[in-house]
Amino acid sequence: MKLSERSLFQGSFTALTPGSGFPALVEYWLEDLDLEDRLSPSTRELYERDMRTLVLPTFAELTLREIGVARCDRFIKQLAKQSYSRAKHARVVLRLALALAVRHEIIPRNPMDHISRLHRTPSTPDALTVAEVDAVRAAVRHWESGLSRSGPRPDGQLGQIIEVMLGSSARIGEVLAIRRCDVDVAGSPPTLRIAGTIVTRRGEPAHRQDHPKTAKSRRTMALPSYAAEAVRQRLAVMGERSPDALLFCSRNGTPLTPNNVRRQLRRVMKLAEIDGVTPHAFRRTVATAVNEAAGVNLAAELLGHSDTKITIAHYIRRNEMVNPATADILDEAFRRT
Repeated sequence: MKLSERSLFQGSFTALTPGSGFPALVEYWLEDLDLEDRLSPSTRELYERDMRTLVLPTFAELTLREIGVARCDRFIKQLAKQSYSRAKHARVVLRLALALAVRHEIIPRNPMDHISRLHRTPSTPDALTVAEVDAVRAAVRHWESGLSRSGPRPDGQLGQIIEVMLGSSARIGEVLAIRRCDVDVAGSPPTLRIAGTIVTRRGEPAHRQDHPKTAKSRRTMALPSYAAEAVRQRLAVMGERSPDALLFCSRNGTPLTPNNVRRQLRRVMKLAEIDGVTPHAFRRTVATAVNEAAGVNLAAELLGHSDTKITIAHYIRRNEMVNPATADILDEAFRRT
C-alpha cells in the first residue's frame, strides 16, 4: 500500500526543491558548468552574462514551480520583439539551467522543451562586390600612406590583415592568431594553416588560444597571390623571430585584439565614406565568390563549416539572376512559328 502511494518522482539529492527561487538554480547551474569543465572560458563567461542580463531580471522573483511553459513562451516571444539575437541567447541559457533541474530531479519536466519556435525574418547575407573590395583597398592604401591625418600612425598591418582575410575566409580572431610557423610562402602553392584564435576576456589580457572556434575550423589552405604577397611583406618587416611569433602583433609583440582591428577599420571606412564593411563581411565575400565559381561544398570547406546549411544561410549572397539557358530552352519549346 505504501509503495503504491509513493510518487514516481523522487526528491533531489540537492538542497533545491520546486519551491526554491530561480536565482538559486542559476548559481547551482553555474557551479555545475564549472564542474563539467567542458566549455571554453569565453563561452562560460557568455552564458553567465546572458543569464544575468537577459533572464534573471524577469525570473528573479519566481520559484521553480512557477516557471511553466506559458511563462517561458511569453518571455521568449517578448524578447524576440526587441531582438532575435537576445531571444536566442536567452532561450539557450534558460533551457540549459532548467534541463539541469530536470536531470537532478528538482522539477519533473523542462518547460522550454514545449515553447514555440523562434522565427527570424529571412535576410540575404551581405557580401562585397569586386568594385566595393577595390574601394576598400584604395581607402586603406590612402590611409596607410599617411595622407589621411587621423589616429595613430599606420603600420601597414590593417591592409595586410584584409588581404589575408580575403585570401583565406578566416575569421578576424583566427587571422590575428597566425604564427610564423603557420605560413609557408616559399612552397608551391604558398599555404596558410588556421590553428588558433585570439581570445579576449574581461579582466585578462588578450591571448592566443591554441585552437580555432571549432575542430573543423582547424585547416590548411593554399593562398592566392595577393594574400601570399601580404604575408611576405609582413614577414620581411618582422625579421628573424621565433616560429611561434605572431604574424600580426603590437610593437611589443603582444596580440592585436579583434575589437581594435574593427575600430581601426571603421575609422578608415568612415573617412572614405564607405558603409557596411566589417571583418566578417570579407568572410561572406569570399564564401560568395567561391560558391559562384565552384559550388557551396567547396565554400563550406574553405570556411571550416561542417554543414553547408550554415554556409548558405549566413555567408552566401544569393544571385537573383537565373541561368540564361532557360531562355534558349523556352524558345525551343514555345517559339512562335
